[in-house]
Amino acid sequence: MEVIIPNWPTPANVRAFSSTRSQGFSSGAYRGLNLGGHVGDDDTDVKNNRRWLFEQSSMPSAPIWLNQTHSTTVIEVAESNDVTLNADGLFTREAGVVCSVMTADCLPVLLSNVSGSQVAAVHAGWRGLASGIIEQAVEKFQGQVMAWIGPAIGSTAFEVGKDVYEAFVSIDSSAANAFKRIGMSGKWLADMNMLATQRLNNASVLDVYYSDMCTYADPERFFSYRRDGATGRQATFIWIEK
Repeated sequence: MEVIIPNWPTPANVRAFSSTRSQGFSSGAYRGLNLGGHVGDDDTDVKNNRRWLFEQSSMPSAPIWLNQTHSTTVIEVAESNDVTLNADGLFTREAGVVCSVMTADCLPVLLSNVSGSQVAAVHAGWRGLASGIIEQAVEKFQGQVMAWIGPAIGSTAFEVGKDVYEAFVSIDSSAANAFKRIGMSGKWLADMNMLATQRLNNASVLDVYYSDMCTYADPERFFSYRRDGATGRQATFIWIEK
C-alpha cells in the first residue's frame, strides 16, 4: 500500500500517514482507493476500500470517520466507534484512537504536542481555515505543538475570486502575501500552505512541516475535486500508539 509518511519530528509513539488513490476497488471517476462514502461511488466499493486500508495498515483500531461540512467544529474523542461524526476535526489524548480527515484538494493538517500525548487531524478548506478551525484545534492542546500539512492543492493551481481573498485579508492583512493576482481577471492564485502557516504561527505553532505534494498536479496518486469534479477522497490519519 502506497502511503505518505509525515516528515516531522514527533515522538515515536505518534503514528500518522496519508493515503493515496493507488490500488483499491473503486472504478471510473473514483478509480482506486476512494475512502469517501458521500461522493457518489458504489457503497460496497467504499466499504471494501476502507476495510482493505485498515487490514494493510498498522492502525490499532478502525479510524473514526467524519461528515465534513467546512465547519470549525473539532471534537475530542476518547474511544473508537463506528459512528460518523459531524465535524471537520478530531482531537484525542487516548492511545489507540485513530483520528482521520478526508480530502481532495483541501488541507489535511495534523497536530501533535511535543510529548506525544495529544494529537489531532483537521480538514481545512478555505472556508474553515478563514473561520478559524486551526485555532479551534490548537486550543485543545497543552504544551508546545507542531504541525504537518499533507497533500493538497498547490499554489500554482488554486485559482480563487475576490471573496476568498477578502475573507483572509479582512482578518489579517499579511494574508495578502499568500495571494498572487492573475493579470486583470479579478482572480488570484492562493497559497493554502502559507495561509495555514500564518494561522498556525498566530496560534503559537511555529514548527510547521509540509508534504509539498499537489493533489491537482498528480492525478495518478491523488484525487482532486478542482481538477476532476466527480472524484474520490484520500484520507490522512493520526494516532497515539498503545
